[in-house]
Amino acid sequence: MNASNPSSSAAGAGSADSTAPRRNSKRPKCIIPYLLHLLLFQLDNVYSRFTQQELPACKPILTPKWVNTSGFAAHSFDTVCIYRIYSNNGGWPFSSFYSWMQVIGTFLLVSVIFIPIGVVSLFASQDVVEIVDRYETDCIPEPSRNDKVGFIQSNQSKTCQRTLRIPKHMKQPIYVYYQLDNFYQNHRRYVKSRSDQQLRNNGSLQETDACKPEDTTPGGAPIVPCGLIAWSLFNDTYDFTRNNQILNVNKRGISWKSDREHKFGKDVFPRNFQNGTLKGGATLNPNLTLSEQEDLIVWMRTAALPTFRKLYGKIEVDLQRDELINVTLENNYNTYSFGGKKKLVLSTTSWLGGKNDFVGIAYLTVGGLCFFLALVFLLIYLIKPRQLGDPSYLSWNRNSSGH
Repeated sequence: MNASNPSSSAAGAGSADSTAPRRNSKRPKCIIPYLLHLLLFQLDNVYSRFTQQELPACKPILTPKWVNTSGFAAHSFDTVCIYRIYSNNGGWPFSSFYSWMQVIGTFLLVSVIFIPIGVVSLFASQDVVEIVDRYETDCIPEPSRNDKVGFIQSNQSKTCQRTLRIPKHMKQPIYVYYQLDNFYQNHRRYVKSRSDQQLRNNGSLQETDACKPEDTTPGGAPIVPCGLIAWSLFNDTYDFTRNNQILNVNKRGISWKSDREHKFGKDVFPRNFQNGTLKGGATLNPNLTLSEQEDLIVWMRTAALPTFRKLYGKIEVDLQRDELINVTLENNYNTYSFGGKKKLVLSTTSWLGGKNDFVGIAYLTVGGLCFFLALVFLLIYLIKPRQLGDPSYLSWNRNSSGH
């Protein structure tokens, strides 16, 4: 018996010793699946709350409430952040409030900014002196006004005398424009009828595929510049005199510098231009490169709208009030075939550009509308204020039937 006890105790000790390392070796093998299972459970829980739209949410509720900040009246939005916290069995939402910028403040801020800009823009536009003279009918002799197209295509003299009175003092430079109405330079076929490669490079004179029908002469020689745009170059001319003294019109620098330097080559000269039986417009000086012929460069920048102005030149002297300017013009350009209008425009500029009341009116309209809306929201708040965080406004509490 005694001999067996040590053996049993030894066996017990051995069994104890053998189980101890087994527990240590099994712990890492058991805890990792447990942690993975716990992690997957949490991810699944978050994913389920996300798909069920049970995560915390912030919903802005815009209310007009005056808030004083740093000693002056400011306005703020009152943002109600409604967080839904759900327990395993569900829960009730609760609300917290955060003051920011208000609807009234936003509208008033826009009106305070826009109304002065509109007033300044209108004053700048009013400072611009502009003279517009429509002449396409008056420059047709009365016996020929029943057949204007026949007159403009005939060999009769097209010289016309016009007199302009200066309404206000016009400071130099005074820009001379010609304005065309009902002329669709944005027509797809018209816009595509040009060759930019030919205009830029003397080695691409044969690139006339896009210029039809004004691409080559009947003999097959290329037309430079080719295309309908160049062919229809405006050819009315204006000469100005004041007190029998000539007013010079500077026609240099009237085109974009980028066009002169990059789009029209300094080694490209006109060839076979307007040599056909039907001339569409003005001719070009064959001894000047295309980059020097700025009337062409201005005309080749096509307009987006059927009514447009293009710069003809600049008068670089002041014109005094009530002075009479005599204009001798050549009424050559045919706008009568399509019912177009022609106008001569003399205009000064301001820091905002030419005369344009639309910008000022637009700013005043938006600013006035925002000011009106600010007053409306203020009256609504004073007459019938809405309590912040009132759960009765929630969609699920508006109707007890759940609709």
